[in-house]
Amino acid sequence: MIINFNQIQYNNVRSLKGPATQTVNQLTFNSNLAGSNSVFFAIKGENHDGHMYIEDAIQKGAIAIFAENEDVVQTLAHAYPFCTFLLVDDVRKSMAYFSKQYYDSPDEKIKTVGVTGTNGKTTVAAYVRSLLSLLGMSSGSIGTTGIWSSTKRIPYKKSTPTTPEALDLHRIFKDLYDLGDQAVAMEVSSIALDQKRVEGIEFDVAIHTNISPEHLEYHHTFENYRMCKEKLFQQAKNAVINVDDEMGRKLVNTYKHRKVTYSLDANAEADLIATNLQYAGNGTSFKLHSHGEIHDVFVPVFGDYNVANVLSAIGTSLLLGYTMPFIIKSLTKLESPEGRFQVIDGPSRETIILDYAHTPVALTRLVDEVKKMEHNRLIVMIAGIGIRDFEKMPKMAKAIEGRADEIIVTVDHPGFHEPSIIVDKVMSGFANPDAPHIHRTNTRREGVLKSLHLGAEHDIILLTSGCINGAQIVKGTEILHSDEDIIQMYYHLSS
Repeated sequence: MIINFNQIQYNNVRSLKGPATQTVNQLTFNSNLAGSNSVFFAIKGENHDGHMYIEDAIQKGAIAIFAENEDVVQTLAHAYPFCTFLLVDDVRKSMAYFSKQYYDSPDEKIKTVGVTGTNGKTTVAAYVRSLLSLLGMSSGSIGTTGIWSSTKRIPYKKSTPTTPEALDLHRIFKDLYDLGDQAVAMEVSSIALDQKRVEGIEFDVAIHTNISPEHLEYHHTFENYRMCKEKLFQQAKNAVINVDDEMGRKLVNTYKHRKVTYSLDANAEADLIATNLQYAGNGTSFKLHSHGEIHDVFVPVFGDYNVANVLSAIGTSLLLGYTMPFIIKSLTKLESPEGRFQVIDGPSRETIILDYAHTPVALTRLVDEVKKMEHNRLIVMIAGIGIRDFEKMPKMAKAIEGRADEIIVTVDHPGFHEPSIIVDKVMSGFANPDAPHIHRTNTRREGVLKSLHLGAEHDIILLTSGCINGAQIVKGTEILHSDEDIIQMYYHLSS
């Protein structure tokens, strides 16, 4: 594609040096992935500064560079006169806008639904994808469990665990559009909002699920965390808001466009209220109160919090023009995401549940729901996540202590930390860490195997925490990992 950089719309270009026109074949922010006729964005990450890798990108074929350091640009523009250098105030912002234009604004050709919140983003994105597709608006999804079109998982090497970087995001939008999808539901993390990964996107619907302290290793204060999440609603045409939550109640008062509110509180002032929740082996039935009417609803999901998540998908569908009777009929076929209250039956009538709850609030809610199920003993595996906030780790121990018959402490994504240090941090949250029913393991694989070994007939084995993308991140490298594969292997070897 031939691009005249003088004709591209930017808000923050300070100067352009070198040829104004180039033939561009690729966009990248990773110099290792730079190829012939590529554009390289020198972004400053948490651990690396892209300005240090500009020459490496040029050697690999980059012909245009976006950078913020004026001295670096001056020096390299003189050394590489064939290369276009754009000095900008904010490389991330430029990357977002340039990517959008490069891929011909695919976000404007499909309906975009952004989901933010501490807990529930993955589940809500999956419910929205499933429900919209059932209603006839074929929808994909983007988030923790990968990239999905309306019909299949799409193989992508994701740039981040949750919300992809802007240039990947717009490429995904284009691919979904080319596959015939009409909408996309995506997780939008607070870090993604802070790093301008969704800059320039006007979401058709923004969803707020809930908020509790998370990612404080990045945001430092809860207030910063909350303010980042609020940015999503500043770039959304419509909103779906959980009012059983302090931030949600504030959003209701500050958000000025069309919105749908939801609640599990029969006394709440909300557009959608679920009451009389009744659980069965195949799902949950409830009464849905909406604008003076009461509807009988059945959904194949479990847990109060998942009923709340369903309400957010219903609200989204209403805002996109669907009627309540059609929505309620479609809910009976709703699909849940991988690893969210995923039930696997063991050969000796054990029940293994995969739910990657990785915050104290999510863990507490999950255990509350699991304990409603018939069982003999409850065995729970929790983990410290090495790439997340260390101060959250002991809170996970406090959330589970006294609530399970056996507790296994393990590690998720140790990153550059020693696993034993992470386990120590989790263990520090127990009032009695030496109790015989609390067990230490130093890898998630060991933790899963220990949990299965402890299980017996009619026990529930609950495997929690943040294992994502089929891998464990160890010292910057992704090591393949699958809880499901380990479970299948264990019971096959034991039979």
